[in-house]
Amino acid sequence: MKVLLTGGTGYIGSHTAVALLEAGHEVLLADNLSNSKAEVVARIKAVTGRQAEFHQVDLCNYDDLLALFKRAGAEAVIHFAGFKAVGESVAEPLRYYQNNLVSSMNLCRALLATGMDKLVFSSSATVYGEPESVPISETAPALDASSPYGRTKLFIERILEDLARAKPALKVALLRYFNPAGAHASGMLGEDPRGVPNNLLPYVCQVAVGRRERLTIFGDDYPTRDGTCIRDYIHVMDLAAGHEAALDYLQGAKGLEVFNLGTGEGHTVLELVKTFEEANQVVISRELGARRPGDVPASYTDPAKARQALKWRAERSLTDICQDAWRWQRQNPEGYKDS
Repeated sequence: MKVLLTGGTGYIGSHTAVALLEAGHEVLLADNLSNSKAEVVARIKAVTGRQAEFHQVDLCNYDDLLALFKRAGAEAVIHFAGFKAVGESVAEPLRYYQNNLVSSMNLCRALLATGMDKLVFSSSATVYGEPESVPISETAPALDASSPYGRTKLFIERILEDLARAKPALKVALLRYFNPAGAHASGMLGEDPRGVPNNLLPYVCQVAVGRRERLTIFGDDYPTRDGTCIRDYIHVMDLAAGHEAALDYLQGAKGLEVFNLGTGEGHTVLELVKTFEEANQVVISRELGARRPGDVPASYTDPAKARQALKWRAERSLTDICQDAWRWQRQNPEGYKDS
């Protein structure tokens, strides 16, 4: 299958490109490089031995996006593109609504204009807001979210639900990620945030490699077993495999389905830090800070639906995540080269 990945040179997009290429799919990458680097394309080829076709395009420009859809002739699209930092979205909500919603609506328009009928959307567990209970299944209410970033995911989901009802031939999978982490086992692909990392593990890695002095733990007074937030950390390559499984599912599906992608296990911030230290024989200097806006005490999934319908499950452990993330950071102390 020929698959177009928007945001394809980003963290999850690049790892999914590897999984799809290794499975025999033809991959096209679309990205404006606002939060990624062109070097990723060469690295994907180095890892897989296959070339992914790259197009630099901004999804907020509909004419350029439509032209790409017409040229590409893809059979399916996986929509990763969008701003994704929770804290930044709290500080800059209008920027997040403008970018994430306009780009997604343009994508839908281009999809309909070219007759493409299969779409996988990169959503987020943040659409559940502060859950009433954990683990979280797909039947949990997604009525609000804890940040503007999460609300953009929720609003896009609503747009896609309405579109799927209006266009019964459309096949859509909404994948609600929990906490993607780790890197490709080769150490050639990984998470390379620009500026101060918003996610925990990249920050830990940058402290370990000497780029940052210490880790700030945002709050130790949550109602959890050690006072720090609990999250469901899923290896990025397991997540990539989930997208491949979703594409296979859409071949015989109709309408729209929602799937949570996670391990089903929750780990606290301190547990992740200690696992990283033990797995890699390093010490992470850390300090306590105030709670961060938008964070919820605990979030982890019940992955039963994905296991049953997609025939998929996360295989890698928290130790695997920490070892692969550190291998990436150790081999690429400054991340990807400037493009």
